[in-house]
Amino acid sequence: MEQFNLLLIWSLFLFAYILGSIPWGLVLTRFFTTEDIRKHGSGNIGATNVRRIAGSTLGAMTLIGDMAKGAFPVYLAIVLTGDHDIRGELYVSLVALSAFMGHLYPCFLRFKGGKGVATAAGCFLVISPVGCLIAFLLFSTVLGLSNRASAGSLSAAAGLPMAVWWTGHSLLITGCAIVMAIFIFFRHHDNIRRLISGTEPVFREKKDGGAHRA
Repeated sequence: MEQFNLLLIWSLFLFAYILGSIPWGLVLTRFFTTEDIRKHGSGNIGATNVRRIAGSTLGAMTLIGDMAKGAFPVYLAIVLTGDHDIRGELYVSLVALSAFMGHLYPCFLRFKGGKGVATAAGCFLVISPVGCLIAFLLFSTVLGLSNRASAGSLSAAAGLPMAVWWTGHSLLITGCAIVMAIFIFFRHHDNIRRLISGTEPVFREKKDGGAHRA
């Protein structure tokens, strides 16, 4: 039985990566439309581009799917460890990073994936619900002020490690949040350039056809 439990514990890393590799944005747009989301808009497989190209419903479904593939393996990791000592925190952090890296570098798409915001949110919704809520409030505030989803995402990523530390004071869990934030910033390098130049697409167009400008 102990050997079985060890096998289950180690296999969760692979399971998390494979689950994280499922490109829900591409799957849903292929199933419900005739579009390849990678050939439209920003080319990203995440919820923002799906919403922009295929509508709010598929965008919301993509968001839920990308969050779930982070939340589910992390929940299993917490159940398997059953405690909150340093080994448990390390294990949960590594499982979370496995799912996160699966989204960024999916084996099903030749390792060309998304930007990781929703999957990171799913992971920390389970690991640190209050920290995740603080990051979400940052995202919502900056999105509302700038009308750019990328600006909101970058703000949430920057704030997540501080929120996680403030609510839990765990070096390992905070380190996990820092690693995810670094990768999120790296995957948003094109968005950052467009934000600086003022050419980043808005999240929501005004009803009169104009765009809210930050």
